[in-house]
Amino acid sequence: MKPEVVIKNPGLKLNKNKSTKLQNWKAFYRKFKRNKLALVGGYIVLFYILLAIFAPAISPQDPYEIDLVNKLQPPTGDHWMGTDDKGRDILSRLLYGTRLSLTVGFVSVFFGAFIGILLGLTAGYYGKWIDTIIMRIVDVLLAFPGILLALAIISALGPSLINVMVAVGVFSIPMFARIVRGSTLSVRKLEYIDAVRALGATDFTIIVKHIFPNILSPVIVQATLRLATAILSAAGLSFLGLGAQPPSPEWGAMLSSGRDYLFSAPHIALFPGIAISTLVLGFNIFGDGLRDALDPRMKK
Repeated sequence: MKPEVVIKNPGLKLNKNKSTKLQNWKAFYRKFKRNKLALVGGYIVLFYILLAIFAPAISPQDPYEIDLVNKLQPPTGDHWMGTDDKGRDILSRLLYGTRLSLTVGFVSVFFGAFIGILLGLTAGYYGKWIDTIIMRIVDVLLAFPGILLALAIISALGPSLINVMVAVGVFSIPMFARIVRGSTLSVRKLEYIDAVRALGATDFTIIVKHIFPNILSPVIVQATLRLATAILSAAGLSFLGLGAQPPSPEWGAMLSSGRDYLFSAPHIALFPGIAISTLVLGFNIFGDGLRDALDPRMKK
């Protein structure tokens, strides 16, 4: 008898994996689409991102142009949101300020997430004394309120927008480190991790290819929610004069300059306050929707 020849199709497994991933994304989209409030949050975030991208094209005035003749003007046909104490168009400054606020948010959260993920993966995978040292450092950072830690960092580095990104990123590290460590501890105990290790895979391969992709869901949710905190914290630091320096059209700095004119020209502080509130609200409800859609316990 001739031995039976079995022809394996290496593409079959790849296609199956792609099909599974596509089904997972479709299931996620269906769950997310059912959450109308989360969709509203997503549209708000998308709206501000588009404003930031096309700010130079849609800005009616130069945001840095000073016109003392028309200072403290209320909203008119020429200046839809009025002018500030130096005669600069508030709408134009808000549009350019969207770029600054989103940049601070994304850069600081990326910085905090990158460091936090590295620490969390290392602590959760190796455990023992490595876990003890890393988590004690994280506990020390968590012992300080976020805004106070940021104030201490900026006091040491000096007031600037870049230092705000560093400060906000540093107090974001403990949140990501704890979430990633907890997820890594649960994933590393699964049987397929033992199987991959038995096949001779290195620790780096196991962490990057098999653990990290399976803990992305809570990281994505935390990053989205953290963006709201980062933008709000950066605006607060700029309000105190520790962030963006004049004449940068940063929302917190604009809000600070308008507090002296709350009774004579309230529009100077009103519109930046509305922008900060709506963008933070958008990220929060969008992040809540992502959490519900990505949580396997929420399946119906």
